[in-house]
Amino acid sequence: MRTRLQIGWSPAEPTPLDEGVDEQIDRARALLDGRRIVALTGAGISTDSGIPDYRSPGAPQRTPMTLEMFLSSPEFRRHYWARNHLGWRHMDAAQPNTAHHALTDLQRQGRLSGVITQNVDMLHTKAGTRRVVELHGCYGRVRCLECGWQISRHQLAHDLEQINRGFTERIRGRGAIEVAPDADAAIDDTSDFTMIDCPRCDGIVKPDIVYFGESVPKPTVQQAFSMVDDSDALLVVGSSLTVMSGLRFARHARRTGKTLVIVNRGATRADELADLKIDHLASVVLPALAA
Repeated sequence: MRTRLQIGWSPAEPTPLDEGVDEQIDRARALLDGRRIVALTGAGISTDSGIPDYRSPGAPQRTPMTLEMFLSSPEFRRHYWARNHLGWRHMDAAQPNTAHHALTDLQRQGRLSGVITQNVDMLHTKAGTRRVVELHGCYGRVRCLECGWQISRHQLAHDLEQINRGFTERIRGRGAIEVAPDADAAIDDTSDFTMIDCPRCDGIVKPDIVYFGESVPKPTVQQAFSMVDDSDALLVVGSSLTVMSGLRFARHARRTGKTLVIVNRGATRADELADLKIDHLASVVLPALAA
């Protein structure tokens, strides 16, 4: 299954926070009580950790990276890696917020079996959640598209610093840098940046992230479906389910008779399927569910 880029997509329209959220949380508790839950999370769960997203109300319009763009030319990849060399540090420094910790609490209580996440920020792992399926990979690994060679993002950053001495300081000296949801920093002047190829085969190296237009590995998809099948309820958090890579799990949960609860700011593509939709902040709703 390929992730599908929504041409001309834009952030969700701002909506007022649901009034009577306490009553809705009580309803969610009743729906989920005694059920084995699996969570499906998107970028909206991480915004309170300082990581921007693409679709939440008020988010600026951004064009996500596509596989076609990344492979288009060596010049584009050099420009991309220069931006990523700065932007990934912002994601690496981010810490889990109360919503991530609430899911870990639910797991420790024996109520949550695991998490399927569309995020690449590794915040569920940082929060101590076990059995996390990263649908779209993670920022912390880099791999060769030709031979599969891998390197940690930390080690690659060290190597790039040695090759590009002074680059980071020069860009940072200009002031604050905007960072996109995929750890891509918004800078233009990258002409003096040098990128490395795979030391084993001279192939193209790429973050271990599934870009738009790229297929989610089949074993990853199968593992995620197995988690949903082994659960009684699917809790969607912080995802508009715009792309099929997430929406298919909500549809599968409904087809197989699972309870479906959605917590998200703004509309999702599965609102009509849900037993309950709470239009509120995950950092408010999830700690209350775990209390």
